[in-house]
Amino acid sequence: MSADGANTPWHLWLIGALGVLWNGLGCYIYTMAMTRDPETLASAPPEMVAALEAAPAWSNGAWAFGVWGGLAGSLLLLARSRFAVPVFVVSLLGLVGTTYYEITWDVPVDEVQRLTIWGAALFLLFYSWSMRKRGVLG
Repeated sequence: MSADGANTPWHLWLIGALGVLWNGLGCYIYTMAMTRDPETLASAPPEMVAALEAAPAWSNGAWAFGVWGGLAGSLLLLARSRFAVPVFVVSLLGLVGTTYYEITWDVPVDEVQRLTIWGAALFLLFYSWSMRKRGVLG
């Protein structure tokens, strides 16, 4: 791989940029929820606000690892770093924790949204792994 990016496929830039946007949105939502932003809470359904207020610290920590790990992994992907792969694994583990909380505590969740988040997380992990395997990530 050359330092100028000549061997970097065009789709890495597209997927990396979309990953930054997607995970950046997740980080924004997380930050607004954790700071209890009044506008954000006012726009959320009451049952979601109640679930947020009742959430144990470990589930908020898992959510943080999920979204911030996804953003860091996407930035590392754009930097063509092999460390994108383990960071996406950490992000996925955060998602596992968040999903576990949602399922076991009967948190009201949009299933389409949950599946979309899982699909994006698995895709970014698989994509970064395949780019590392092809030698694009160094």
